[in-house]
Amino acid sequence: MCGICGVIHFDGKPVTETVLRAMNARLRHRGPDDDGIFIDGGVGLAMRRLSIIDVAGSDQPLFNEDGSIALIFNGEIYNYQQLRRQLTDAGHRFRSDGDGETINHLYEQYGAACLERLRGMFALALWDGRERSLLLARDRMGQKPLYTYQDSAIFVFASEIKALLAHPDVPRISRFTEDGTALYEYLSFGYIPAPDTAFQGIKMLPPASWMRVSLNGEGQIDKYWELPRLAAPDPRARPGDYVGALRERLDEAVKLRLISDVPLGAFLSGGLDSSLIVALMRQHSNAPIKTFSIGFAGDDSFDETPHAEAVARCLDTEHTAFRVQPTAMNLLARLVWQHDQPFADSSAIPTLLVSQLTREAVTVALTGDGGDELFAGYERFYAAQLMRRTAWLPAGVWRLLARSLGREGAGYYDPVKRLRRYARAASIPLADGYFDLVRVFSADLLAELGIGALCAACNLSSYLSADQAHPVAALVEANMRSYLPDDLLIKADRSSMATSLEARAPFLDHRLAEFAASIPFNLKLRGSTGKFILKEAARGLLPDAIIDRQKHGFGIPLGAWLRRDMTPVRDLLLSRQARERGLYEQAAIEKLIREHEDRRRDYSRQLWALLTLEEWHRQFVDGNAIPQA
Repeated sequence: MCGICGVIHFDGKPVTETVLRAMNARLRHRGPDDDGIFIDGGVGLAMRRLSIIDVAGSDQPLFNEDGSIALIFNGEIYNYQQLRRQLTDAGHRFRSDGDGETINHLYEQYGAACLERLRGMFALALWDGRERSLLLARDRMGQKPLYTYQDSAIFVFASEIKALLAHPDVPRISRFTEDGTALYEYLSFGYIPAPDTAFQGIKMLPPASWMRVSLNGEGQIDKYWELPRLAAPDPRARPGDYVGALRERLDEAVKLRLISDVPLGAFLSGGLDSSLIVALMRQHSNAPIKTFSIGFAGDDSFDETPHAEAVARCLDTEHTAFRVQPTAMNLLARLVWQHDQPFADSSAIPTLLVSQLTREAVTVALTGDGGDELFAGYERFYAAQLMRRTAWLPAGVWRLLARSLGREGAGYYDPVKRLRRYARAASIPLADGYFDLVRVFSADLLAELGIGALCAACNLSSYLSADQAHPVAALVEANMRSYLPDDLLIKADRSSMATSLEARAPFLDHRLAEFAASIPFNLKLRGSTGKFILKEAARGLLPDAIIDRQKHGFGIPLGAWLRRDMTPVRDLLLSRQARERGLYEQAAIEKLIREHEDRRRDYSRQLWALLTLEEWHRQFVDGNAIPQA
């Protein structure tokens, strides 16, 4: 795993090593083991390396036989051994034993079409000295990030925005003050939808895409893979028609991700996805698997460590658990620094901490990320299905119910909070209602903040496929195009790489994703049971008690934590700096704080979104950032 960055000067002015090293230094956490630099006149590439495969070799940049192609890349190519054999038979000569050099020779053979043959997670930059052009690319699901900035004089790219900002000619201008759409998008989604970012002029290369940049400034972006359309329900389909093939493909995806020359373990939450990954790892190892989990003090309804420990005993793993104390505010500055942008998903806190714990023992960890996306596991998909069935009730009835409910608790399964959210969503059309279930600030709250007039344009319409006939399957597809790459995978990448840990997600293997898409939708969401077919595939590998346990997301007791002491929240959100930004009505912020503190409503998600927004402005716009090691 690595961090990569680079520069093109369109006027041919030589790239200086000083600038490249300054950018590269901001990526040290992604690759503490080594670094490398390549300069060819007006083109410069740099990288930081976390050595995983071929530890002693494979130093980057990597070159082809005549040195005309230079590659830096971040990630892992899991089918590199098979590709290497094919390329050797075709006459290519290798200098290293790692996976990266495979890309150089594939490019020689197939050009940009080589990306279609790669199986893995990656972000890469390949300088073609013959064509005098730079090829950038990201993996199909979007596991590894890549950001760009371009003006008339320069093109700059990097694994993280902070490295772009280390270039003296890249401006740091907040889109929240320059672009009226940025604020309501962030406060609705909880993140900035790609390809935009929080910075004016800085973009993110989309997943499954490549970009070619020439020395004259011309650029081209294209897709080399599309998420497959989900199969419609089929009442004739039987679980037995798919269980064997599904288990076989998932087992292969796990086995491929066990290739490593350094210690390897797994995250274990105690839920189905991570437990199934560990069970399959166990089949390919004679030694106990090292597993890691995290729990939370302050509210037992969020603590899954007893379930993780039960799975660890069942699978005979070497298990380590960590219990987080109420210190969310202490981690705010570090989280914002690592994410480079406002990020409202508070589960970044435990993800960062479990990554830190895991890195003390291993360098690579397998995760269960992607299982809910592939197999319709989130409760919100069942809620959408239920909204279809209760659509006959008048919208006014649902609105009246939402208004009449009393105080909300901050617990994970608080019934008032869950029923109010459902009733509000059920009162509007399905796609809008689903968005209302997942959004951070509702339309009503945005209106109170003074930006409600802009809210109508903020929805899921751009993510919905016109050729998907099943309305709930369309929402699952939209989730894979939005939340998965822009929230879940950003969080996984930043949290793991902040601690120099490589996280691998077997569920995000693109061949597994293609097969999962072919399974009839009614075998994924069956009544109120999500991931039905995955649960059937897990029978015999895990006890039924683990498989059939109620779904529990990776949340934290943020509401209870913030209520312990609201002073830091007030100090940040009601400060002179926050008021002078003029982004929203301060009276509305005061109301959110007061009602959360008085236990009338749980506004922890909304407050956390605002806290990360203000902290981001202080670090990245006001210039108060303190680089974290």
